Amino acid sequence: MKKLFGISAAAVCVTALVTLSGCGDSGQEQVAESSGASAPAAKKVTLKMTSVFPSSLQLLGDSAIKLSDTVEVMSGGMLELKFFEPGALVPGLEAIPAVSKGSVDAAWSSPGFFAGTDTTFSFFSTTPFGANPTEFLAWMYYGGGLEIADEMFGEHNVKAIPCQMIPPEASGWFRKEIKTLDDVRGMKMRFFGLGAKVMDKMGVATQLLAPGDIFQALQLGTIDATEFSMPSSDESFGFYQVAKYYYFPGWHQPASFNNLFINMDVWNGLTAQHKRILEVACGDMVRDGLARGDAAQAPALRRMRDDHGVKIMYWSDEILDAYKKAWDEVVAEESAVNPSFKRVNDSYAKFREEYALWGDNGYLK
Repeated sequence: MKKLFGISAAAVCVTALVTLSGCGDSGQEQVAESSGASAPAAKKVTLKMTSVFPSSLQLLGDSAIKLSDTVEVMSGGMLELKFFEPGALVPGLEAIPAVSKGSVDAAWSSPGFFAGTDTTFSFFSTTPFGANPTEFLAWMYYGGGLEIADEMFGEHNVKAIPCQMIPPEASGWFRKEIKTLDDVRGMKMRFFGLGAKVMDKMGVATQLLAPGDIFQALQLGTIDATEFSMPSSDESFGFYQVAKYYYFPGWHQPASFNNLFINMDVWNGLTAQHKRILEVACGDMVRDGLARGDAAQAPALRRMRDDHGVKIMYWSDEILDAYKKAWDEVVAEESAVNPSFKRVNDSYAKFREEYALWGDNGYLK
């Protein structure tokens, strides 16, 4: 075939986002002349995407900008995820409900922020004492997790695409050393997901705050302690300025998903190409979240320890055992009253039981 401006006509036919007549093996380069009129060019699609995380927040927030850039490049500029900071369109905690209602096209958030609708949604974000990142990925994609998530979110007119996975989180920031469980009883603490139900059993008064509201609440004493995320993200918010005792391990979030949420009517209106671009771009963000997540934590933790006097603490076996016992009680109680929770937990537990033969033998302990 001939070349057009140095590019083969075959390449033009493959990549063009307009409909051309005469693109084929005949050797004829005709541009929509057979009907006597040019075919219309494909229209650019812009999706307004609200976020629960500010773009200034390392990893959790700036990844949404990275996703937007990737989608733009992959689509040749024909698909745009237009990022909006928390509160610009809707309050951060209202991001997923707004997608469900159609108030916004899309949201960058975590399934756990939809737990007010059904606590089961937290399962698709993270579970206390749960799977490590690779095992969690395996259950989600090849163990039935994604199918159940699609069904449950679909009932709320939402398409939820896993779009980031992050390594284990820290367990929380405290103003004083926690030596026994008596030290946490009566505390007011910001807590996320199903782990909050565990802390409730410990006598802690938990509440879920949007990320941007946590520091002020901690500084003003509205809450006594908080958990949020990994060291790099916690450092961004400066929690070390108020609380110096930083506890590990993150038993409540051993691995976590964040998602791209799209209104189902909007999703159904996208072309197959645009849907695939979003899915592939999100898959790349899962890789980036794990790799960048692990790479960023040691430097951040070192800075907080060496420059800001943060004391890195590790829960005693006694306290971790108490948390685990309380979690088992939460699972039993939630399963007894919520069929969706029981269904997801049964799927998750069955997969983990079968996975254990490989997990216990395939990896160095």
